[in-house]
Amino acid sequence: MTTSMRVSVFLGLSLDGFIASEGGGLDWLDLVRTDPPEDTGFLALMASADVLVMGRSTYDAVIAFPEWPYARTRLVVMTHRPFEAKHGEERFEGELTELFERLAQEGHQHVYLDGGDVVRQGLRANRVTDLTLSWLPIVLGSGVALFERGLPERRWQLISSRGFPSGLIQATYEAGASGNDTAWPDEQEP
Repeated sequence: MTTSMRVSVFLGLSLDGFIASEGGGLDWLDLVRTDPPEDTGFLALMASADVLVMGRSTYDAVIAFPEWPYARTRLVVMTHRPFEAKHGEERFEGELTELFERLAQEGHQHVYLDGGDVVRQGLRANRVTDLTLSWLPIVLGSGVALFERGLPERRWQLISSRGFPSGLIQATYEAGASGNDTAWPDEQEP
């Protein structure tokens, strides 16, 4: 297993933990459009990531955006259904860990995961190295939840947190120990 590849998650979510409304809608994210992407760290992430791995439901939502936000980044869509690539997207049907191995062999250093199911697969496989979560000042009540029961235990170390004028609160975490480990990686005996 290749472990040196950075795997980042950068998601907006409601105060009650949803990343999309019922039916996959993302229009509620407009609440924080006043926060420039360069301030939130999104542009820095996109400049750093050399490949974006996205789930099909997220792809179906963002393909309808008026402007395509991923013009300079390789995009791999995880799906079992065919689609017509409009911006050079690639289709991958298989396990996320298999895709990670292929991307590492191709020389990729930094993967950005997007979409609830794909992120949960990365978390289940303990392959996510950093999480940037941005809570929006809204309670949706229902929708697509980010976290689910059955994810493996994993500790996360807070790297930074900040608030924005829109009411958005953002926290960035790095992966720490997993499972029954009791110490952070830098605290473990050599």
